[in-house]
Amino acid sequence: MPEYVIYGRPRILNIRIIEAGSIARARDFHYHNPPDYLVFEPENTDGRTRNLQQTNTNGYKWQDTPEALAEAKHLVDGWGDDGRYYQSMPAYQDLLRQLLARYRYRLDTNFAKIDRIAHPEIEQFKREVYQMPIHGMTVYQWMQLCNSADNERIARALATHLTITPLDADSLLK
Repeated sequence: MPEYVIYGRPRILNIRIIEAGSIARARDFHYHNPPDYLVFEPENTDGRTRNLQQTNTNGYKWQDTPEALAEAKHLVDGWGDDGRYYQSMPAYQDLLRQLLARYRYRLDTNFAKIDRIAHPEIEQFKREVYQMPIHGMTVYQWMQLCNSADNERIARALATHLTITPLDADSLLK
């Protein structure tokens, strides 16, 4: 199985400016679903030095038993009609902390991945970039090719579109 090392200069293909608050709202709406998934605001860190001031929210995924989940759902139902909707107010965040203290959750490291929140402007930007032609193929086609396990197809595309051909590594080192 051949391995490829391809290098070059990075190239910016497109830029989009999107209001950060709308991205955060889309993320929170997409993920927050107590008690199964909790989104937490950072504590007030204004008194810390600049390098220790936290601005990122955290996401926590349920890891407890089905029986505990039924109990936690009953607890969340007691929060009222708006209890399942994300709120950044300290009183609501305290309710979430009670769940976190009482039941088992894991910190979700995938929480902040922007590709998962289904923000309309981000999705439109992705569609535009994926359709852009680069060296005879669209960005999406290159992405599919690079994720492929079909080494013959990869080799043909590299040779055809980038004039890159396989070389013997030993001959390059001589």
